[in-house]
Amino acid sequence: MDLEVSPALTIPAVELGWRFSRASGPGGQHVNTSDSRVELFWNVAQSSVLSEGQRERLLARLEPRLVSGVLTVSSSEQRSQLRNRQTALVKLAGLVAAGLAPDAAKRRATKPTRGSVRRRLSTKGRRSETKRQRQRPSSE
Repeated sequence: MDLEVSPALTIPAVELGWRFSRASGPGGQHVNTSDSRVELFWNVAQSSVLSEGQRERLLARLEPRLVSGVLTVSSSEQRSQLRNRQTALVKLAGLVAAGLAPDAAKRRATKPTRGSVRRRLSTKGRRSETKRQRQRPSSE
C-alpha cells in the first residue's frame, strides 16, 4: 500500500521495507509466538519520488535519524501487528512531512513597549525596596 505524505508526495509501497520481531510488554500466552513489533524503513537517499531539492532538505533535516540514508521508524505500542503497521506508516508520514515543511519566518527584532519597560522598572524598584527593608539598620 502506497504511503501518502501530502497531496504532492506519495511514497510507493515498493520503496518501503518492513521488519517484524517480538515486542516486549503485555500480550498473554500469545506474546511469545507473535511478531507484533514493526520496523518500517525507507531509503531517502535513493528514493525515486523525491526531487533533488526535497532529497537534500530531508537528508539535512533528518540527518540524526538516518543510517546510511535510510529512515527507520518502529512501533510496538499495540498488541496487533496490523495496528502497529498503521502506526508506523503514520509516524513515517509525519516525519517526512515535517522534514519537508518550509522554514518558519524569521523573528523580527522589536523594541519593548513603553508600558512594558515601566512595569519592569517598577517591579524592580519594589523588589529592591523589599530587600533594602530586610537589611540591618546602618550605624550612622
